[in-house]
Amino acid sequence: MGGSVVTGSVEGESAHAVRLALRPPPTLGTVSTPRFTRAELESFAGRTIDDVLPDPLRLLFVGINPGLVSAATGLHFARPGNRFYPALHAAGLIGSPVATGAQPDLERAGIGITNLVARASARADELDDDELRAGRLRLERLVLERRPAVVAVAGITSYRTAFDERRAVPGRQPRDLAGAELWVVPNPSGLNAHATVDSLAQAYAAPARAAGLLG
Repeated sequence: MGGSVVTGSVEGESAHAVRLALRPPPTLGTVSTPRFTRAELESFAGRTIDDVLPDPLRLLFVGINPGLVSAATGLHFARPGNRFYPALHAAGLIGSPVATGAQPDLERAGIGITNLVARASARADELDDDELRAGRLRLERLVLERRPAVVAVAGITSYRTAFDERRAVPGRQPRDLAGAELWVVPNPSGLNAHATVDSLAQAYAAPARAAGLLG
């Protein structure tokens, strides 16, 4: 069933960085602290991780770019405190609220994950507008290739920049993207203080319903 298409390369990396990348992933989505120092995490800046692209692909979530914990573990939305997996779990879309346990559920449900910008950084505000706009073009090509029914971009501010839609509001957008329904949903980052797991679950359930994943 399906595979990933964007692979981070370790060619030319130091042996130290490679050893870090091969560590078993920490327990995520819980109160556990990842087993990485700040210096270790910073060594993953600029790295890329695989997209999650099951076949068939029914609903594609689009993050802004990978954080450093995601780059270190190879798991999207992996930073402790991120509410992505707990919200999907609360919405009834996956059986596990933990990043490591949720991956098989994503595959079975036909839920994919990609990013507007592939390179990892400590904060999304380290990206510039040109990177976000280029990410929209890459996303459009991916949607044309993989044909999800629904695309949900997680983050209204980045969406407005990437799609040049300064007055866009969250929810179903009036335009489609390469034949897919286009939605904007709240960013699940812990920095988004206005969102809760329950409010995120409601927001994520709407595009899931449009994709036929919920009744």
